[in-house]
Amino acid sequence: MLLFFLGVVFSGNTQNHPGNLNLIKKTIIGGEGGWDYLSVSSEDRHLYLSHSNQVEVLNVDTHEKIGVISDTKGVHGIVALPKVGKGFITSGATNSVIVFDTKSLAKVAEIPAGENPDALLYDNYSKRIFIFNHKGGSVTAIDIATLKPLGTITLGGSAAEAGVTDTKGTIYVNLEDLSEIVTFDAKTLEVKDRWKVAPGEEPTGLAIDIKNNLLFSVCKNKKMVVLNSKNGEFIADIPIGSRCDGVVFDAPSKTAYSSNGEGTITVVHEDSPTQFSVSETIKTDLGARTIAIDPKTRHIFTMTAQYGETPPKTEENPRPRPKILPDSFAVYEFGK
Repeated sequence: MLLFFLGVVFSGNTQNHPGNLNLIKKTIIGGEGGWDYLSVSSEDRHLYLSHSNQVEVLNVDTHEKIGVISDTKGVHGIVALPKVGKGFITSGATNSVIVFDTKSLAKVAEIPAGENPDALLYDNYSKRIFIFNHKGGSVTAIDIATLKPLGTITLGGSAAEAGVTDTKGTIYVNLEDLSEIVTFDAKTLEVKDRWKVAPGEEPTGLAIDIKNNLLFSVCKNKKMVVLNSKNGEFIADIPIGSRCDGVVFDAPSKTAYSSNGEGTITVVHEDSPTQFSVSETIKTDLGARTIAIDPKTRHIFTMTAQYGETPPKTEENPRPRPKILPDSFAVYEFGK
């Protein structure tokens, strides 16, 4: 497959942030439209970016463009499984999950999901993909071998967000409107527990420290709330930036990174299983609210575009958003 080179800005002279986390590359991808989640496929070195109604596929090491998966209307999340040759994309506008071949990037199937499928998660324990449907607070389970839906469970509320697995049969998911984390069995799909994330409000991103049984839930009121993943006990809340929509956990360094749409990444170190500290705040750009980590290099990625003026308020549009400048969409890579 031909590689199409993008505009890559190397930052060898960038001043070190506290903790020696630097901007390594900023790659201008261009085009128009918004974005949501991004993901890293560490095995085959692919980086997947949701962008408008398509998925941009880059080489994670060089940022060279590998290809595009088009016609993914209302794309939110992407999970690739190179070992089985399949990838999964949530298409919010069509209430479906698009399955693609990880080598050719061609579509191979489309599976019905719930209303506005958003985040998604692969659980190796059950060999299932879990689709978190943002409207209706439900989850759809899909068998990766047969590509058959195995059932949809209602969790309550009306806004399921990101989820994680403990790799032993339990799935955890944020319910944004109820400010809760709900757990369910990966095989039986039965709800097990329901925990409040107070003092956090409207949780979005979720990460897990499997070794120390910790959940990191990032919330709209600028808090990262840490709960015990065994019993839901509140452990700590840490201040983060505003407009956060993602968090990842790097187990070797015991560090959680929250991506804040205000234009920062908050770096939270796990000093012990009960003590946490903000070790640094990294500058990104306005709108960089989602995040992914490469398990191999331990580099982190986020993406955004440049903004123009905000249109005036009208009756039809009482909350106008600033215009996205054409050809400014970019991905950022941070590392040591």
